[in-house]
Amino acid sequence: MPKLYEYDLGKASDILVREIFQLKEGETLIITADTESDESVVNATARSAFAVGAKPMVIWLPAPHGVGKAADPMLPIEALSAALCEADAWVEFNNQWLLYSTPFEIATEKNKKLRYLCLVGMDADLMMRVIGRVNKTLLSKFLHKVTEMTGKAKRIRMTTPAGTDVSFETNPNNVMACDDGDASKPGIYMLAGQINIIPDWDTIQGTIVFDGALTPPCGLLKEPVTLTIENGRVVDIQGGLQAKEFEKWLKSFDDPNMFRLGHVCYGFNPGAKLSGNILEDERVWGCTEWGLGYVSHLEAPPEGIKAKSHCDGICLNSSVWLDEKQILADGVVIDEELKKLLDAMNQK
Repeated sequence: MPKLYEYDLGKASDILVREIFQLKEGETLIITADTESDESVVNATARSAFAVGAKPMVIWLPAPHGVGKAADPMLPIEALSAALCEADAWVEFNNQWLLYSTPFEIATEKNKKLRYLCLVGMDADLMMRVIGRVNKTLLSKFLHKVTEMTGKAKRIRMTTPAGTDVSFETNPNNVMACDDGDASKPGIYMLAGQINIIPDWDTIQGTIVFDGALTPPCGLLKEPVTLTIENGRVVDIQGGLQAKEFEKWLKSFDDPNMFRLGHVCYGFNPGAKLSGNILEDERVWGCTEWGLGYVSHLEAPPEGIKAKSHCDGICLNSSVWLDEKQILADGVVIDEELKKLLDAMNQK
């Protein structure tokens, strides 16, 4: 019997190589993975890259005990950085991600031609649902319209049925990234279905309730974790055992910047479901996701947020107001212009 999606993965990996990266003959694609990664996804991607005349290079690593800079102690920093600095494209399938690690910083700073795509924790089932079976063109139109509308707003408010009620001002100097499934030019890219907003940090005020997932350290949440936010910083954490686990994890870094809110994202991938894999959880339709800790200086010049690690929490069924205009109500698109784009996507 064939393995899970053994045949189907060829289509998804072809979309990744041909449509998302648009790899050209002779280009070098580095694929990184760790010992918690799905080998079938790695191999399918390498085959698709080789088929278009590119030069795939697969780097397997022992799974670190942390993510971002917390992964550094277990990484061959010099050797890995040297390889990444010579690549044309890099797709990360690591489960314990290298995003925001020292090799990531070195590669994205020094390699001006690099196209980096974060697909951390990708397995065969996920790759089929969020890449292989998604209409990339129609989703892109929807995402760019939301990005355009958000970019015009000066103040944003977000609420959820679980108790989130947070507001902030936007900062035009920070990058607003629309992850639309196009990683064909140099830059840092994420899986399609997310729009990343980096607020004016000092203006973030209110309550954030994570009720979907919180990674690291908790994964799927069994109970809500409630954060009180003042001037962009977490000043109180309430909840049950997972809230205590989260607070302990943040304090373990002995780094006050781990308590800073770094970014917020919309989740809009029609194939995503709450699974405990943060790559997918962040893209559950109608959620918002808040990241704490490290933010790259490339996203928020001139310095970003220098922190020892990073984590992401999911707020399900979000309502969103752009200035006074509401576009989402409990995770459902209600703006008429956006609904027309959504209808077209659902029909094909």
